[in-house]
Amino acid sequence: MNKSLITNVVAASLVTTGLVLDGPLHDPVLATGLFALAGSVTNWLAIHMLFEKVPGLYGSGVITERFEEFKLAIKELIMNQFFNQANLDRFFNEIVADTAQHPLEFHDIIEKTDLNPAFDSLVSTIMESSFGSMLGMFGGADALKPLKEPFIVKMKIAINEIAHSQQFQSSVKEKLSSGLVSDDIHQQINQIVDSRLDELTPLMVKEIIQTMIRQHLGWLVVWGGVFGGLIGLTTSFLPL
Repeated sequence: MNKSLITNVVAASLVTTGLVLDGPLHDPVLATGLFALAGSVTNWLAIHMLFEKVPGLYGSGVITERFEEFKLAIKELIMNQFFNQANLDRFFNEIVADTAQHPLEFHDIIEKTDLNPAFDSLVSTIMESSFGSMLGMFGGADALKPLKEPFIVKMKIAINEIAHSQQFQSSVKEKLSSGLVSDDIHQQINQIVDSRLDELTPLMVKEIIQTMIRQHLGWLVVWGGVFGGLIGLTTSFLPL
């Protein structure tokens, strides 16, 4: 439902009705319609000028004209209100506090880690060593392939033990609470926000803001028509 259009049509209908009426209702209806139409059309034009450039009207198309300022405001909102340094520090401190009684869990990460490159590196090291020439008589690198699966299993067990050791856990928690991690993440978030905002165009910014507020701005037209009509009705009874 287009509230703006309905309001303008109703106001215009009152004007038309007032023009054809005779008698005591002529002035109140006509004045109500004229003032209502003036209020609704003025507010509708103001909303239109907010988003669209109107030739000859200074200040119109402010959203696209002030595009860079809007981008900067969006960035400041994100970085200062949501991802500021204090919030990130508090977030990591909460993680450290929460893990004081519960260790940091790395098991799933380790299980999903591809350790094939580690085995390949081990094979390469062996083949480049003095043992490599000797191993060449027994099939070379292929002779080590049966060791691949046992190696990966043993490596994951060893990494799990290291990751869940008290010393490693303490080191990670100390790093998290030091503020260095939040500094790095703050910089990364800042870079991500900058990168995403650089992709925005004036048209995209206009569409984003339109999506958020334009449907609600229609009520400005409605109330402009209502209050304009009330003022017109009141003035029709004033002695001239």
